[in-house]
Amino acid sequence: MPHTTARFRPALLPLALLACLAPPARAAQDDPRHDEVKDLSTIVVRATPLPRTAEDLTRPVEVLAGERLDEAKANSLGETVARLPGVQSSYFGPGVGRPIIRGLDGARVQVLSDGLASGDVSTVSVDHAVSIEPFLANQIEVLKGPSTLLYGSGAIGGAVNVVDGRIPEAATAQPLEGRAELRAGSVNDEKTGMVRLDGTSASGRVVFHFDALHRETGDYDIPGFAESEHAHEEHAHEEQEGEEEEHEEEQVHGVLPNSFVRTDSGALGVSYVGDRGFVGVGYSLFNTRYGVPGHAHGHEEHEEDHEEEEEEGHEEEAPVHIVMDQRRSEIRGGLDDLGVFDSLRVKFAHNDYTHTEYEGDEIGTVFDNDSLEGRVELVHEDWAGWSGAFGVQGSRRDFRAIGEEAFVPASESRDIGLFWIGERTLGAFDLEVGARHDSNRIDVDEGEAIGPSRDFGATSLSAAARWNFGEDFHLSFGLDRAQRSPTAEELYSNGLHVATQSFEFGNPDLDVETANRAEIGVHWHRGPLRLGASLYHVRYDDFVYLADTGIEDDGTPARVWNQSDARFNGAEVDLQWTFAENESGEWSLRTFGDVVRGKLAGDGSQEVAFSVPHGDHTHDYTADIALDGNLPRIVPARLGGELRWRSGNGNWRAGVGAVRYARQDDVAEHEEETPGYTLVHANLAWHLDTPGGNAWEVFVDGNNLLDEEARPHTSFLKDLAPLPGRNVTAGVRLFF
Repeated sequence: MPHTTARFRPALLPLALLACLAPPARAAQDDPRHDEVKDLSTIVVRATPLPRTAEDLTRPVEVLAGERLDEAKANSLGETVARLPGVQSSYFGPGVGRPIIRGLDGARVQVLSDGLASGDVSTVSVDHAVSIEPFLANQIEVLKGPSTLLYGSGAIGGAVNVVDGRIPEAATAQPLEGRAELRAGSVNDEKTGMVRLDGTSASGRVVFHFDALHRETGDYDIPGFAESEHAHEEHAHEEQEGEEEEHEEEQVHGVLPNSFVRTDSGALGVSYVGDRGFVGVGYSLFNTRYGVPGHAHGHEEHEEDHEEEEEEGHEEEAPVHIVMDQRRSEIRGGLDDLGVFDSLRVKFAHNDYTHTEYEGDEIGTVFDNDSLEGRVELVHEDWAGWSGAFGVQGSRRDFRAIGEEAFVPASESRDIGLFWIGERTLGAFDLEVGARHDSNRIDVDEGEAIGPSRDFGATSLSAAARWNFGEDFHLSFGLDRAQRSPTAEELYSNGLHVATQSFEFGNPDLDVETANRAEIGVHWHRGPLRLGASLYHVRYDDFVYLADTGIEDDGTPARVWNQSDARFNGAEVDLQWTFAENESGEWSLRTFGDVVRGKLAGDGSQEVAFSVPHGDHTHDYTADIALDGNLPRIVPARLGGELRWRSGNGNWRAGVGAVRYARQDDVAEHEEETPGYTLVHANLAWHLDTPGGNAWEVFVDGNNLLDEEARPHTSFLKDLAPLPGRNVTAGVRLFF
């Protein structure tokens, strides 16, 4: 999608306006955004009702905030958190990237906006984007391991909580404060502008928030051919000998077509803050338009009239792009000092979401999702030596897909969950226990679905302990039993899923899956050294997975949702060493690594039957699905390192690093191996505090500096769309 300077001018206005509005009398040291977050483990994690820092929590958690978040921010949430240990990103073009935690993604990883679900349908299909803008976040928290205790069935693999402060909970330090940013990127001609304002009335009771973002990118540069060597060889083999030369000439090289992104996001919130609490409302929108590279919907392959098919086959297929729009309304409130209870927090959110897929200028499929969620947390102190929190969480999702390619029937999902989490200290041990039960019902149109409506119950139990050998060394232990109910997509999918270029068939007989996790971790901090490491093992009973049948209908593969026992084993390590602090500045080195192996642990195989529709008739198939072997699309092992420097006066900082993604050859049946690759990145920033108390920052960031061809193993598009090539991003930030 082309863009011009004139189209970008509205994004320049916020920065000019802020330069005029910035109050002159503010001291820079009063604004924590001006200071480096030296220890992210000391930041209070808001994803749990008990206010604890990442250092104090017995559960594994990663936090991004301050300058580290500024350096990591990317177009998608998944890409933003992808360099944290144990966390990678899915990829379906630059507009779509969902976090993958310890090899698990989709319906097993909950994405939250300050404790409430994002309300999008990013778990329905891999080409659906998350409706949260990471550029507007204050901090991002990644809970690794089962988080069903706090957030229910959809968090059996973990949760990512984005804290944006869109509904203020306390008065600001100054009557008006905020930040703004402008940036431009080379690989896709990116232009991004954002602004944030927070302020408090003269009475100190009314607090408001405003933010806005606009982003435009064109098609991005790639290091070589869009099609992988494996895909090219496969296509060349399928082509007739006389057409091979033509195929060579048609290969896309240098720029990936239809990889543009345009995003607009904004929010307005206002709260009344009293002596014992607050109540606030907020309204936000998220609108994004993005191309789906490597995809063009061709219905003619499955038309009954083959003569018409042959004629249409010579026409150029229309590129596919997606327009996603979400409107979110929220109410939040809190009270403190309630006698026997320490605090009460109440949150409600309503989401009106529409996702429209276009084939050229024609509307293909429309996804509508209307959701409502509420959450109440009641924190207590010292009940029989335990401090803790009770909670109740309820949600309703009304989902509709309209169009010829709607492979999932309309459904209404309802869930209600009750939980308690408690903690206490016994000598050198910090203990945490908890329990939760969820009741879930999925109602579907019996005329559309391949099976009946279903009811599920899921119970989760958790126990964790931390053994404190001293202030700088502790061991942590965790045991969980977590359960997840199948989703409507897993139960009732039935037809062509164009995003994955496959037929997808649900299984209405799926049962609740159960994960039993054991983990041991170590944390050591002595002077300039900090070490964190963990080992974990997860035994899944009735693990739900999408199995490739090995059958193709007119060249399109068929996949079915199935269940088998599974085992996940993994390890993570993160070492940080500040090896010099002198007149030249502060120098630190960080290295991290992670590995996970996911395998099915069933016996033998299972016969499945399915039918592929073709107009007024069907093609019937049966297939034997292996219940053992490697799971598909498991993330590869990684090893990363980074050298960081900060000048003695704090005005300059820089860093350079690389992450090596190993070759993934532990692949499932009918799945191809993926070559390894190395991504090199760097950053440089100059920070200036002005006499008036404001601050300016000029920065340059580089990604994939070696211009290496990179194809994530987790991506359904890996053979059609590599990651972007060398990218240099430059911009300016204003804090006031």
